[in-house]
Amino acid sequence: MSTAEYAIGTVAACGFAALLYKVVTSGSVTAALSELVDRALHAV
Repeated sequence: MSTAEYAIGTVAACGFAALLYKVVTSGSVTAALSELVDRALHAV
């Protein structure tokens, strides 16, 4: 694989990571994850 292909792959991976971070830190996803953890802790 050439250097340009590595660069494109790296940029694409960083873009995907940024998008995933935005989705995970959004209000609705954070609330859903918090509720899931809360239910799991109260089930014990």
